[in-house]
Amino acid sequence: MDVPQVLTRLYSDEGRQDPYPCYAALHELGPVSPVPARAEHRTVAAVAVGYDLVSQVLRDPEWYKQAPPGWTEQEVLRTLQTSMMFVNPPDHTRMRAVFAKTFTPRRLGALEPAVVRVVDELLDRMADAGDTGFDFVAEFAYPLPARVMAEFIGIPAEELDFYRQRVERIDDFLDVAGKTPQRLAAANTAATQLRAFYTELIAHRRRRPGEDLISGLVEAVDAGDVPLTEDELVSNLIVLFNAAFVTTVYMFSNGLPLLLAHPEVAAALPGDDALTRGAVDEILRLEAPVHFLARAAPRDTVLAGVPVERDQNVLLVLAAANRDPARFPDPDRFDPHRPGPPSLAFGVGLHFCLGAAVSRLEGRLALPRLLARFPRLAVAEQPIYSGSLFLRGIDKLLLHTGRREGA
Repeated sequence: MDVPQVLTRLYSDEGRQDPYPCYAALHELGPVSPVPARAEHRTVAAVAVGYDLVSQVLRDPEWYKQAPPGWTEQEVLRTLQTSMMFVNPPDHTRMRAVFAKTFTPRRLGALEPAVVRVVDELLDRMADAGDTGFDFVAEFAYPLPARVMAEFIGIPAEELDFYRQRVERIDDFLDVAGKTPQRLAAANTAATQLRAFYTELIAHRRRRPGEDLISGLVEAVDAGDVPLTEDELVSNLIVLFNAAFVTTVYMFSNGLPLLLAHPEVAAALPGDDALTRGAVDEILRLEAPVHFLARAAPRDTVLAGVPVERDQNVLLVLAAANRDPARFPDPDRFDPHRPGPPSLAFGVGLHFCLGAAVSRLEGRLALPRLLARFPRLAVAEQPIYSGSLFLRGIDKLLLHTGRREGA
């Protein structure tokens, strides 16, 4: 297949459910392939799937994120483009420096008790339900990172359902096929509502500060200690919470079926921290929650023989780079002992995900406790995927615990 054919298949319903054959086909064409100007899905000049090439572009600070035209006129785009995840230096450097101070080893260590507490509460609830079957995403994969990040940032737990609905509308718009008028309108409404939500929460924290991230940042902004406007603070809080918990939800929901398909690994996970770390890393390599990033060329250049003009975008397929056979022998095999380079699941370079350490911490603490409590977990029905080609993950995963009710 040529590139247009692969992209057509990738954007189909079949491709959305299982994009990996398409990524393998792109690898056969080389580390980067040009997209013909008249191709149906031509929104980028080239598609890069080679691990070394994708890493190279992400590490080069001159390759930049290109703002979409008319972004100031759309609330969702204005929110994204005034956050550190979507801006370029020097604004990115200024904003990231503020938030990087919050993800310190000391703060991560302080999060461990909260993670363990929430995990045990969720496991108790699952045990009380017996073996009637339950949705792992609804009962564990979503509430764990959502509650942990809400506690860390300072979002009231009772607001999480409201918050999730708005986040999902923004995520739908971010998908490569999500730029429809209907999804844009829904995302604009969601962004407006989330901005109002955070504005009110910030005002409340000014009156009654706590120990959470919002309280600390509000105090620093008001004192002039950080170079951040309140408008930028709101944008970054919206994007930070979304990035820090959605990827973790999919790490759990994508990863558990992998573990259950390898019962020898699942059984050995409790009590083996080194194996757990390897399993989390391998889950993120094989089933990266974020599949695509894009970068624009700072000048006319050539990538592995493919010419790219200045300001043209290149699609960087992280999920394909993580299965590059040139870097990962037998790339589709799950191997928690796998040597080799780190996965690109959380990106690399300037925009490396700040929440990566939190996600890994939650995986390392939660998965062994889950499998120790329920050693006979089994998938009850075919998982239901999000259907997104940007944030790809399982949205519904029905399980049986293997426990008798009351046992």
